[in-house]
Amino acid sequence: MTHTSDTPSIQTMDYVTYQVKDRIGYITMNRAEKRNALNYDMVTELKRAFVAAEDDEACKVIVLRAEGKVFCAGADLEYIQRLQKYDYHDNLADSTHLMELFRLIYTLKKVVIAQVNGHAIAGGCGLATICDFAFAVPEAKFGYTEVKIGFIPAIVKVFLLRKIGEARAKQLLLTGDLIAAEEAQRMGLINYLAPAEALEERVYAFAQKMCSENSRQSMEVTKEMIARVQEMSLEEGLQYAAEMNAVARSSEDCQRGIAAFLNKEPLAW
Repeated sequence: MTHTSDTPSIQTMDYVTYQVKDRIGYITMNRAEKRNALNYDMVTELKRAFVAAEDDEACKVIVLRAEGKVFCAGADLEYIQRLQKYDYHDNLADSTHLMELFRLIYTLKKVVIAQVNGHAIAGGCGLATICDFAFAVPEAKFGYTEVKIGFIPAIVKVFLLRKIGEARAKQLLLTGDLIAAEEAQRMGLINYLAPAEALEERVYAFAQKMCSENSRQSMEVTKEMIARVQEMSLEEGLQYAAEMNAVARSSEDCQRGIAAFLNKEPLAW
């Protein structure tokens, strides 16, 4: 697939690449031989790539994608097995490292779209569903299989409960069963299905629509509010919303947008 734009620059790490094209920041997992399983170094590189994308003025929307036939198989179990020989504090440090990646994606200022080209299992399912939007091929399987190997879906659970609610989260987390992409869409784990040959183009078109039609500032504040308001009581949430509403009215983007609408002028963000 080609699009009219300058040749993008690429930042290449051992397991992850980051590049920007047409205001879309592509973060690509490149550990296909291990089904893009997550070990300490890969988590480090993903964190580094997301921080780079957030700070990059050339990037407005982020796409998380993967090389190979599997999006992400979750934690690297050979790596986890080695960690079992270490003490609690070493394991806590590693768990915290992964938690920080998930929190970073969830609280990132910019919209993140998952381009799921294959199975997304355990922590890999968490990666896909923690993104703001997810496109997947119909052949992809989703699920949290930790209980089947005596592990627990600890970190992903925090975000999954927010996304799909307790009843559906229990169904996935306590059975450990894999579900088809269509069922994942019905549950709200993912947003859209696209055939493999059209996946990249569909994601690109969706990301470009957000880039050209939506205010960067408005998307940033709205995403932040969605994350924060769920922790508040009704009264706290409403007060917070009223305050943010008042602040937004005086923003440059809001002034520009309302003026363009009233003057019937085209607006390109």
